Amino acid sequence: MGENSVYEKIINRRSIRKYLQKSVPRDVLLRCVDAARLSPSGVNFQPLRYVIVDDKQLLKRVFGTLSWAVYLPDYYPSEDEMPQAYIVLLLDKNGRTPIHDAGIASMSISMVAYDEGLGSCIMASVDREKLRRILDVPESLAVELVVALGYPAENPAIDAVKDGDTKYWLDDDGVLHVPKWDLKDMVQWNKYKKD
Repeated sequence: MGENSVYEKIINRRSIRKYLQKSVPRDVLLRCVDAARLSPSGVNFQPLRYVIVDDKQLLKRVFGTLSWAVYLPDYYPSEDEMPQAYIVLLLDKNGRTPIHDAGIASMSISMVAYDEGLGSCIMASVDREKLRRILDVPESLAVELVVALGYPAENPAIDAVKDGDTKYWLDDDGVLHVPKWDLKDMVQWNKYKKD
């Protein structure tokens, strides 16, 4: 399995919270959404709609609706590190709406972005009503997730979980460390066996 395999890309992709101030090409943003719209959808309802934000003034306003790192309240992008685009995932409230579609679509967006050399952060901690007003989202659509995008200005590291603590942390050099459980601690074969 080479470094260009889907597996390698998924295990190397990290959530990025700090970005270079370089515009993201619109064709790349459209490819991200195109991948999302063609992703699996429960019963093929396709309940998601998307707003791509790349206007400089709107970027600042959307930024103000997001919470960045719950474990590190002081770790958030400065104005010189803000994302250069957002894709807002909206869920149609009418009829049956498989909410898991937003998670699938956001991962598709994130992986296409990674393949294009972009960083991303899938965000659920959003002031949804404020964002609804900023983007003129109708009441028939729920603001589900926001994917922040841009060229990475950081390189988070993966660590092993120690003593059950999954909180991410900053080292003395300002590198973000993200603990992940070991595969053997996450998998059972055929039936779940209690410890």
